[in-house]
Amino acid sequence: MNRVKIVATIGPSTATADKLRHLREAGMDVARLNGAHADAAWHAATIETLRASVPDVPILLDIPGRKIRTGRLAAPVAVAEGDRVVITTEPGHDGTPKIPVTYAELHRDVEAGDVILMDDGNLRLTVLEVRDRDIVCRTLNAGLVQSAKGLHAPGVVLGIEFLSERDRTLLEFARDHGIDFVGMSFVDSGAHVEAARSLVGKEGPRIVAKVETRGALERLGEIVAAADALMIDRGDLSVETSLERVALFQKRVLAEARRAGRPIIVATEMLHSMIEQRFPTKAEVSDITNAVLDGADALMLSGETAMGRFPVEAVTAMRTIADVIVHEQQQGFDRAESDGSASVPEAIGEAIALICRRLSVTKIVAITRSGYAARMIAARMPRQPILAVSDDSVAARSFNLVRGVRGFYVDGPFSRTGVEHVPRCLEALWRAGELDDDDLVLVTAVSYPRSGNRMNLIETHRVADLRETLAWFR
Repeated sequence: MNRVKIVATIGPSTATADKLRHLREAGMDVARLNGAHADAAWHAATIETLRASVPDVPILLDIPGRKIRTGRLAAPVAVAEGDRVVITTEPGHDGTPKIPVTYAELHRDVEAGDVILMDDGNLRLTVLEVRDRDIVCRTLNAGLVQSAKGLHAPGVVLGIEFLSERDRTLLEFARDHGIDFVGMSFVDSGAHVEAARSLVGKEGPRIVAKVETRGALERLGEIVAAADALMIDRGDLSVETSLERVALFQKRVLAEARRAGRPIIVATEMLHSMIEQRFPTKAEVSDITNAVLDGADALMLSGETAMGRFPVEAVTAMRTIADVIVHEQQQGFDRAESDGSASVPEAIGEAIALICRRLSVTKIVAITRSGYAARMIAARMPRQPILAVSDDSVAARSFNLVRGVRGFYVDGPFSRTGVEHVPRCLEALWRAGELDDDDLVLVTAVSYPRSGNRMNLIETHRVADLRETLAWFR
C-alpha cells in the first residue's frame, strides 16, 4: 500500500482508460479534475472512464472559485520586457491584440501603479492607466501569455463573491456525479467551507479547503476545523502573500493539519520540469522530500500528468522519491519516544503508535464510520499499513486520500450499543485477503458510542487465533 498518496490531474495526456490504468500502476491514488478547464461533457465522460477503469480511485474536482484567469486566446502571446499589453474585460477578444480576462469588473478594481501577476507570477505587469474596460499595462519581464492562466492583483480588493454561478453549477455537478472530494479555491474562513457544504449536502462530496490566501492563513484554525481535508496551493499562495515565505507557510499549515488529524495535500510545481523532461531536477526531489518529512498526506501533480509529455514517468518518480523518504523517516520514528497527548483520542493515537513500535504488529485496523480514528492514527505516521473499515461506502472510498490508509466498506451498520460489529469487520478483511493467519493486528474502534465518544478501544489479535476461535471458514 502506498503511504504518501499521489494526486494526479487528469487532462488531455491521460484521459483514456489505458493511461489511467498505467497511472494507477505507477502509484496514483487520487484522480483530480480541474474545473477551470474543459466543459461539463468532458468531465462527465472522464468520470465515467475513471469509474470503469480505476474504480477504487477517489476523484477530486477542483472548483475554480474567485480566481481570475485569462480568457481563451487564438494563440499564445509572447511578450518582451517593457512591452505594452492591454488587458480587457470587454467581451469578444482573443489576444489579438487585447488579452481578455474572466472577471468582468477587473477594470473597476485596479488603478495606475497596481501590479498584475499572471501564471503564478511568471509574468509581471504594472498598470499604466485604465481606459473604460481596458487596462493598459507594461511588462516587467519577458514571458508568454496563455489561455486560462491565473491572474492576480496583490493588495487589490476585488469585488468577487466567494461562489460564482459557475462554482455553484460545478458543485451541483460534483454532487450529482458522485464525486468524492471538491477542492474549494480561495477559502478565507470556516464560513466559506460551510457555504460549499450547504450546496453539496452532508451526503455529498467531502470538502478540501485550498489554503492560498492571507485570509486563510489568518483563520487557519477555523478552516481546519470546518474542512474534511486541506490543500496548500503554493502557486496562488506565493502571489497572494509572499514568495519568500511560501515554504514557511507550508510548514505551518502542515503542522496545523497534522495536529488536527486532517489529511493535507501539497500542490504546485512538485515536478514541473517533467512536463517536458523525463527526469526530475534535484531541487524537485528536495521539495518532495521536505513535504514528506513535514507530514504531507498527499502530493499533487498538475500539468505534469494533465498535459505533460511524461505523465506516467512523473507519477513513478514521485512514488519512488516519496517511498524512499518514508522508509528513512520511519527508521527515525522507531528510535523516537512518544510525547503523549492531552485529549483521549490523541492519547490513544500515541498509544497505538507506541504499541506498534514495541510489538511485532503487522497491520492496524481502524473501525471507523467517519474516518476520524484513521486520520488520528495516520497523523502519528506508524510503519504499519492502516486498514480503515466503514459501513459507509462513500466514506470508505474517501479514506484513500489519507497517508498510509486504505479504505474498506463492510455491508451492514455498525452497532451503537456494543462492539459485535468488530469481529464481523475483521472477518470481512480476512475473507478479502487483507489479513493472513500470521498477522498480528492492532484494532481500534469506539465501544458503546455516545456524543463526543471517539476511539476508546484498542485490541491486539493474532489472526490465526481469531479464525480458530470464531470458526471462520472460506
